[in-house]
Amino acid sequence: MDQSLRELYQEVILDHSRHPRHFGALDNATHKADGHNPLCGDRVTVMLALDEAGRVADIKFQGKGCAISQASASLMTDMLAGKTVAEAEKLMDGFLHLVKGEDAPGLSADDREHLDVMSGLSEFPMRVKCATLAWHTFKNAVEEGEVVKESAA
Repeated sequence: MDQSLRELYQEVILDHSRHPRHFGALDNATHKADGHNPLCGDRVTVMLALDEAGRVADIKFQGKGCAISQASASLMTDMLAGKTVAEAEKLMDGFLHLVKGEDAPGLSADDREHLDVMSGLSEFPMRVKCATLAWHTFKNAVEEGEVVKESAA
């Protein structure tokens, strides 16, 4: 990877880490899950609201961890807002291949451009878990983390 491109990617990661997008609690969440990486202590909670059409109407995250885990969660929430669950899963699949240094043919050029900032992590296998934590937590939220709404008394 070209050194100037590597530096640009590092700046993007640091920006997402220092100024995370979609950070905070989501009061109207329909799905929620917690994720933890015991190897380094990263923790993340992903909350999302799915609309009737199965689109991510809103998404937020909370957590603490290294710059990679926080930046990845920020980038993920930015990219998944407005997507259907199927589109989100396709994006996640491409991201997982990308950070492992594998080919990700299912990604659009635009999505690839956004996610390429994390592609250099394939050189650091221990950091891949940091980058994928939020994505796996999103999947758990959709599959297993449905929030039960309490009825008004």
